[in-house]
Amino acid sequence: MRLALVPRTTAFYDLFAAAGRAAHEAARLTEIRFREVPDQTVAHARVKQLETEGDTITRDIFELLNTQYVTPFDREDIYGLAKAVDDVVDFIDEASDLLDIYKIDAPMDQAIAQCRVLVDATGELERALGSLRNFKGAQEAILAIKRLEDDGDRISRDAIASLFEDEDVSPRTMIRWKDVFEALERAIDACETAAHAVGNIVVKNA
Repeated sequence: MRLALVPRTTAFYDLFAAAGRAAHEAARLTEIRFREVPDQTVAHARVKQLETEGDTITRDIFELLNTQYVTPFDREDIYGLAKAVDDVVDFIDEASDLLDIYKIDAPMDQAIAQCRVLVDATGELERALGSLRNFKGAQEAILAIKRLEDDGDRISRDAIASLFEDEDVSPRTMIRWKDVFEALERAIDACETAAHAVGNIVVKNA
């Protein structure tokens, strides 16, 4: 593979910005799905399409990384950030898909609350990724994601605890919702992991 001597550093910024938009849109559509269940206006296929788009962006970043002699940040940092953002969309896709796999037929307030946290977290991640050119607003976005991750953890713990406290909840329903809560929590946690990756880049390059 031949390395290109003409730098295309701006392409990295554009790709990461696109990845942030895809993650935020996937979270926004998933929140709608959880809020509207069972009468959904958003099919999981639309979320899946964004996950596929995210995969393509990640591959484009890796290809650019492998062909560019000059990169805006350390190669390992670019790779780690791309992988972390890709994980966010993968986990969102997983949570959305569980609605159909488990045939969830009624909304649950805690899941909707988790989705709202996820929408906010991916919005801040989109802002952080869009700041990679000059890091303006990056630290504020990173701190906001940390606060949101704490909120998500609290909601998830309370939600799972409420399932086990309610004697009217069947074991099957309990297992289904526990899986859903944990999938949403993984997506929120992945936002924090990606935020840490952005933070490492800021520390090294600002």
